[in-house]
Amino acid sequence: MRVWPGQPYPLGATYDGVGTNFSLFSEVAERVELCLFDGPNETRVDLPEVTRFCWHGYLPDVGPGQRYGFRAHGLWAPEEGHRCNPAKLLLDPYAKAVEGQVVWNEAVFPYRFADPDGPPNDQDSAPFMPRSVVISPYFDWGNDRPPSVPLHETIIYEVHVKGLTARHPEIPAELRGTYAGLAHPAAVDYLTRLGITAVELLPVHQFIHDAHLVERGLRNYWGYNSIGFLAPHNEYASGGQVGQQVQEFKQMVKTLHQAGIEVILDVVYNHTAEGNHLGPMLSFKGIDNAAYYRLMPDDRRYYRDYTGTGNSVNVQHPNVLQLIMDSLRYWIQEMHVDGFRFDLAATLARETHEVDRLSAFFDIIQQDPVINRVKLIAEPWDIGEGGYQVGNFPPLWSEWNGKYRDTVRDYWRGIDETLGEFAYRLTGSSDLYGGTGRRTAASINFVTAHDGFTLHDLVSYNDKHNEANGEDNRDGERHNRSWNSGVEGPTDDPEVNALRDRQKRNFLATLLLSQGIPMVLGGDEFGRTQGGNNNDYCQDNETSWFDWDHRDLDLLEFTRRLIQLRREHPVFRRRRWFQGRPIHGAGVSDIAWFTPDGTQMEEEHWGEGYAKSLGVFLNGKGITTPDARGERIIDDSFYLLFNAHYEPLTFTLPPDEWGSWWTVVLDTAEARLLPEEGSRICGAGSDVLVAARSLVVMRGVEKSE
Repeated sequence: MRVWPGQPYPLGATYDGVGTNFSLFSEVAERVELCLFDGPNETRVDLPEVTRFCWHGYLPDVGPGQRYGFRAHGLWAPEEGHRCNPAKLLLDPYAKAVEGQVVWNEAVFPYRFADPDGPPNDQDSAPFMPRSVVISPYFDWGNDRPPSVPLHETIIYEVHVKGLTARHPEIPAELRGTYAGLAHPAAVDYLTRLGITAVELLPVHQFIHDAHLVERGLRNYWGYNSIGFLAPHNEYASGGQVGQQVQEFKQMVKTLHQAGIEVILDVVYNHTAEGNHLGPMLSFKGIDNAAYYRLMPDDRRYYRDYTGTGNSVNVQHPNVLQLIMDSLRYWIQEMHVDGFRFDLAATLARETHEVDRLSAFFDIIQQDPVINRVKLIAEPWDIGEGGYQVGNFPPLWSEWNGKYRDTVRDYWRGIDETLGEFAYRLTGSSDLYGGTGRRTAASINFVTAHDGFTLHDLVSYNDKHNEANGEDNRDGERHNRSWNSGVEGPTDDPEVNALRDRQKRNFLATLLLSQGIPMVLGGDEFGRTQGGNNNDYCQDNETSWFDWDHRDLDLLEFTRRLIQLRREHPVFRRRRWFQGRPIHGAGVSDIAWFTPDGTQMEEEHWGEGYAKSLGVFLNGKGITTPDARGERIIDDSFYLLFNAHYEPLTFTLPPDEWGSWWTVVLDTAEARLLPEEGSRICGAGSDVLVAARSLVVMRGVEKSE
């Protein structure tokens, strides 16, 4: 077989229309074999050149669909951090497609089970390993353009590619649970009618199903177990795994863009599926273990673990950092995605041990002309010391706001002395982000996410029910700040169910009317349940998949109307912070806080005794936004009445200077969606009865309305 020297860059397998260039970084390797597969038959050729630790060669007769892998010859010295073992077939870190999954056999581990600290395991792992695949880079994007939704107008829908469509009755069975299923007109129509602007997909990088899960008949449903940072996960492809997954993913993005929906990927660069020193050898560990992973300085056979998964990726190493940046650019430029949510992002910010806000990772993203133009979202914590970093990421970033989640849950649970913090969360969390040059869009607000209870389960269970996970219900978050009426799980009691439904409306209304970027957990809009399982990471089944036959259609319509209200009124999605001072030409402040008796809040009102009730005035005259002709439009003013008490409460509307007439546009106590506007008009100083545990939203109107 002819092998020419080729080029060191780009790394990975690059087809040019005639042949394929292969390049692999390894500083420790002494020889690298390229392994080509035709079914079970393997052909090995040495990569003939090495340039700056990149082993490379060009094969003129190799093209798309070719399965391949690598074998790295070199030093086996675990105590020094080196684990080269040519008996192990290794996936290409730059593979753009992968065929198959790992078959769990002792051969895929670098040691013998009976002697973990002994000599290397010389069993050939190839029969049990997936294959990297050469792909065709060509795709007709047509006139695809990113929707480019401004940050402050973004509404995120966190969803699983498979879970959304696996049981959808209007999608053909062969497309359910796939990229093509998500691009099906039935799915796209559902998303557009809901009104969201972006889907945030749980991990779609190629991932591995953990051995301990497979042994129990389970699977890694969430996908936070990456092994390929450039390859779309092959099991979500309906048309094949030797490059078809790439074409299908691109078509999905193109279709969603045509509907005005952005695609944000949940990406996992902080660890890989190879685990700790007892984990398998699938790729990075056998290529250059000491480069790719953070090792313990006193004994380099062991791994630093800031993630709880056994290893942490060594972002300090320039070639590893390059891999992450190349991956991000690839998904933007070649796959046309619109942004990323970084799992356990604090791990990526660790320079030595402590989290560093000005680490090399953030520096290089800040100056990258491709990456710095898309949406960047951090999960601002990991499990390491000092890992909780909410509010500490650089100005370019938005953050999952865990404090928003906890505060809003506490408020609607009726916890005392949370009113001041609740006010901060409602207005965008300026206490966290206002001093760092960021605006309201820095805060990704959420009440529920994939990790934890769904909204329905949050108000239906006090305790988690994760027995099906096979860990004796020990897994999953123990402190959910859940709320229920004292009845655990499903019930036929109409009063209990009515109160639960009200609490769901309270959470959704608070979320979608808060400043910042709201993130809705997929299925919460129609009451999706996981039966109390708050850690469904391994439940690739009906526990996690959307049940389209048992939707709460009233709640769905309520959520749609809420999203419509937010999108129609810029006062709920301001770009800048409230100032709490009079607006020129408007007479009164841009925001004001009131007690239930209609007087403005004073310092003593924020303490115990007032902690469950609050009136909030939002001045629409302080908000202007350009219309299609470039003219400036002034928004309406709104008055929000929050009552988290277990009893009804009478609110007195503020004096005439704040608004003469008000009409109710939303009442979470109403089970029949949103009342028709104009059905309840009240004058300044009049009384409004707000039901127990409910929220009323009023819009300022002229009396003639």
